[in-house]
Amino acid sequence: MKQLFSIFFIALFAFAGAQDKDSKETANRFFYELTFKPKKDSAKLEKVMTILDIVKDRSIYRDYTMVAQDSILKVQVEAMQKSGVYKDMSKSMKMPKFSEKIAKTYPDMKIQYIERIVNGMSPIGIGYNETIKFDWKISNEKEKIGSYNAQKATAEYGGRKWTAWFSTDLPFQDGSYKFSGLPGLIVKIEDDGKNYSWVLQGNKKVSNWEELSYGEKISNINLKVTEMPRSKFEKTFNDFKKDPFASIRPMITQEMMSKSIPGMDGTIGDMMKKQEKMYKDFFNANDNPIELTQSSSDKK
Repeated sequence: MKQLFSIFFIALFAFAGAQDKDSKETANRFFYELTFKPKKDSAKLEKVMTILDIVKDRSIYRDYTMVAQDSILKVQVEAMQKSGVYKDMSKSMKMPKFSEKIAKTYPDMKIQYIERIVNGMSPIGIGYNETIKFDWKISNEKEKIGSYNAQKATAEYGGRKWTAWFSTDLPFQDGSYKFSGLPGLIVKIEDDGKNYSWVLQGNKKVSNWEELSYGEKISNINLKVTEMPRSKFEKTFNDFKKDPFASIRPMITQEMMSKSIPGMDGTIGDMMKKQEKMYKDFFNANDNPIELTQSSSDKK
């Protein structure tokens, strides 16, 4: 993911600050425009930019929306630290369309699927692991996708039929989302119903790459993930989507709920209601999942 996180809680934790450190890793960042149908019974399409960051021994796929706003967020947080006044950043920050983060390790291509949930006053990571052996059928058909010479391949996954175009000009056996295993980077992939379509738009080198964005660091997110079987993950995450603040509510008294926050409109209770609505609106915006079914190994 890029993980969905609460701008409100970023504000609360902002005064702890983020520790910047130099990283020696350099990433190859690939930008994929994702065109998708959020509602299965609607013809409406939406678009979002996603990224695949490839470093020496792994790759990270996520929504680019929050990563792209890191510099803006840093300026606003530093201004809050200097003034000592909170600011409702939800008014100026654009929220992502997708919250998951997908990590693949090389060379075994083991996948770790990660979501962030709220546990008490802290965001935590939950996830599941899987290794997918895509049964690609490589065709002799070739096509130019952007500036790349690409070749066609097809496979079935998650209850959908997928057509991929890969390019050996880019020597990475990887792709957007969970897709991998072709003799070159996947530069385009879509299902036969065009519910989801990723197209490579460009790439660049990112020096001093770090897995955590600035926003994740100041909201006390770390890289530790509680791993569980996929079935337990689905239940835990679905419970969170139904009631995002279930673990917080018992910890906050009525007195705390009635307190106002300097620089923000309303009380802590008002802000919680607003954030809860943001979470629920986010999760209810898409009822057309990428994966319609799970493999038998996923259900363990």
